Amino acid sequence: MEDFVTPSELPYELPDFAQIQVDSLVPAFRTALADHAAEIAAIAQNPEEPTWENTFAALEEAGQMLHRVLAIAFNYAGTLATPEVREVEATISPELSEHFSDLLLNADLWARVQAIPEQPEGSEEAALQTYWRRRFIRGGANLDAAQREDLRKIDAKLASLTTQFGAQLQESTEASAVLFTEETQLAGLDDATKRQLADAARDEGKQGWLLRLGLPSVQPVLEELENAEARELVHRASLGRGGENQETLLQIVRLRARRAELLGYAHHADYVTEVETAGSVEAVEELLSQLTPAAVANAWSEYKRAGDQRVVAGVSSDEQEQPLSSADWPYWSAQQRAEELDVDEAELKKYFSLDRVLMDGAFFAAKRLYGIEVTPREDLQGYHPDVQVWEVREGADAAEPGAEIGLLLTDMYARPTKRGGAWMSSFVDQSNLIGQLPVVVNVMNVAKPNPGEHALLNMDEVATVFHEFGHALHGLLSDVHYPSLSGTSVPRDFVEFPSQINENWALEPAVLANYAKHVDTGEPLPADMVHAVKQQAQWGQGFSTTEFLAACWLDLAWHKLSAEEAAQVTDVEAFERAALEAAGVDMEGHLVPRYRSAYFNHIFAGGYSADYWSYLWAEVLDADGFQAFVDTGAASGGVEKEDGAEDVDPDDVRFAGNRFRRMILSRGATIDYDDAFWMFRGMQRSVEPLLKRRGLAGAGKE
Repeated sequence: MEDFVTPSELPYELPDFAQIQVDSLVPAFRTALADHAAEIAAIAQNPEEPTWENTFAALEEAGQMLHRVLAIAFNYAGTLATPEVREVEATISPELSEHFSDLLLNADLWARVQAIPEQPEGSEEAALQTYWRRRFIRGGANLDAAQREDLRKIDAKLASLTTQFGAQLQESTEASAVLFTEETQLAGLDDATKRQLADAARDEGKQGWLLRLGLPSVQPVLEELENAEARELVHRASLGRGGENQETLLQIVRLRARRAELLGYAHHADYVTEVETAGSVEAVEELLSQLTPAAVANAWSEYKRAGDQRVVAGVSSDEQEQPLSSADWPYWSAQQRAEELDVDEAELKKYFSLDRVLMDGAFFAAKRLYGIEVTPREDLQGYHPDVQVWEVREGADAAEPGAEIGLLLTDMYARPTKRGGAWMSSFVDQSNLIGQLPVVVNVMNVAKPNPGEHALLNMDEVATVFHEFGHALHGLLSDVHYPSLSGTSVPRDFVEFPSQINENWALEPAVLANYAKHVDTGEPLPADMVHAVKQQAQWGQGFSTTEFLAACWLDLAWHKLSAEEAAQVTDVEAFERAALEAAGVDMEGHLVPRYRSAYFNHIFAGGYSADYWSYLWAEVLDADGFQAFVDTGAASGGVEKEDGAEDVDPDDVRFAGNRFRRMILSRGATIDYDDAFWMFRGMQRSVEPLLKRRGLAGAGKE
C-alpha cells in the first residue's frame, strides 16, 4: 500500500497507482497535514534571524508529502469520482482550508516573511517574495483577531460548499442522462454513435440508448439529431440540471462577498482581478463591452439565417411560424453550414481519429516547434485502464536519447465517474529546488469507441486536444527553481495563453497534412475539405461568442454583489435573467449562456470564480501573439501555395518555438506578464486581431 511518506520510486516519481487504495487517502492526508504543520511551526519559531534560506526556501521545501496526497485525491475527484472518492474530497477540503488559514494567519511566520530584504528586481526570488507576501495579505495576515476568526470560518465553509456544489452537479448530470427508447429518435446519428449509446444504456442495465450529458448548456448532439422532439428532450435535460445547487450557490456568493469586504475589497470580483494581468474589473468589462455588441449583432444574423434554413429544408408551415427555439438553433445552423461549405460532417470526422490527432498532430507540432520527443511508456501504469503514459524528452540524436523532460498521462475517454469537460493537472510539479521533473495529465471526455473501432473527433474536439496539450507543454517545459512558481502557476488570464496559442497549430498546413488522414484508407484530407475545415473556424462565431460572453457577464454579476446585495438575492433564475438582460446578451430567450448558474462548475466548484472571462483575455493575447510566429516566418497564417505546400522554413519554426519556450513556457510565474508578451510579440496587445479572427470586426457598429 502506498504510504506517501517518501516519493514514489517509479520513474519521474510517477505515483504507484496500483498500490494506492482510496480508503488510505484520508489517513495519509491527516498524517501529511500534521507533518506540514510541524514544518511550518519549525520555520515560524526558528530562533535564528530570518534569512532567505530558513524562511522562503524552507516554505517551498515544506509539505511535499501533503502535495503527493492532494495530487492523487484531487485528480481522482475529477476522473474517478466514485462515492468513496467524493467522500474523501468532502472530508479533506474543509480540513485543508483550515490548515492553510492557520498558515497564512500565523503572526510569527508573517513577521519572518516581512523581515526578508527586498530581492533583486526581475529575479526569481523577487517573484517568489511577491507571491508569498501577497498570499499572506490576501489570506488575512493584516486582520485583527476577531476578523481572523471570521475569515477562518468563511474559508472553511466555502471549501465545504464548493466541494458540495461539484459533487451535487456530477450526481445531477449523471441522473439527467437522456434515455431514448425508440430508434427513430436517433435519426441523424451515425451507426458508431448509436452503438456507443446502446452500450452506455446496457452498462446501466437499461433498454435503449443512453446519452450522457456534457457540462455546457448546448450539447453537441443537437447539431445531429433530426428529430425535433429528441432535440428538445436533450436540451431540456441539459438546462434543468443542478436544481439542488441553487441554495448552495447562493451561500457561496454570500460568503465570497463577505470575505472580500472583510479583506478590504468592494466585492469578490475586485478581490479576484487584483492578481490577474487584467488588473481590474473595469478593464475586464471594457473588453467584454468591446465584444458584446458585435457578437450579439452577428448572433441575431445567424439566428435569422438558421430559421431561413428551415424554409429551405421544407419543414411544415406550422413549424416555420414558430420562433426558432434554442434547442433547434444548433441543428439548423449545422444544416446550413453543411450546405454552404459542402461538407459531410460524418465523413469529415473520419479524417480525425483521436490517435492521429494526438500523436501525428499535437505531438508532431511540438517536435517541430521545440524539438521534443513524446513516446509511449507501456511499462508504466496509469490510474485507470484507459490512461496512457508517455515520456517526454529533448530531441534524440542517432546515438543517445535526449535529456529527460517529464511524463504525460492522457485520459481521453468519457466514463460515468469522470467530471465533464477537459483539463490539465499535475501529479508532480517541476522544481529545480526539489529536483523534480513534471508529471502532468491531460483529461478529455471523448466517447469511447467500440473494440476494433477508432474514436473520431469533430473539429471542436480536435482543437481541445491541441488546447489541453498546450497546457501540458506549459507544465512540462517549465524550468524554474521554486515549485510555487512552476509551470501553469500563473494568473488565470495568462494560463490560457499558451494553450490557446497551441490551438493554432491544429490548422497549420504542415501539421494538418501530417495527421488529417482517413481512418480506413490513410488518404489525406482532400483540398476542398481542408478549405471547409478552415471556413468552419469562423462559422457560427456570433452564437459561440455570445453564449460565452453571457457566461462571463453572469459570472461577474454574481461576484460584483456586495455582502448586503448578495444577502437579498433569493431567486437564482430571476437574478440570472436580469443579469443577462442588463448585459444585452439575453436575445429574447433564444440563446442561453454557455453555463447557467446551477451547473456553472467553473465558478462555483472550480477555480474560475469572477474569472471566467480569463479565457477571452487570453484569446486576445493568443490572436495577437500568434502573429509573431507568422511575422517571423514560422507559421503560414493560413496561406498556402497553389500546390498545397507550406511556405515555411523548418529552421524558422524551431527558432520561433524555442523563443516562445524560453520567454513564456519555461518561465512559469517568474516573469512580468505584460513585459513577457511585449518582448515576444514586439508590441503591446490589441483586441483587433481577435475581432478579425471571430469575424466580428465592424459588426454591431452603426
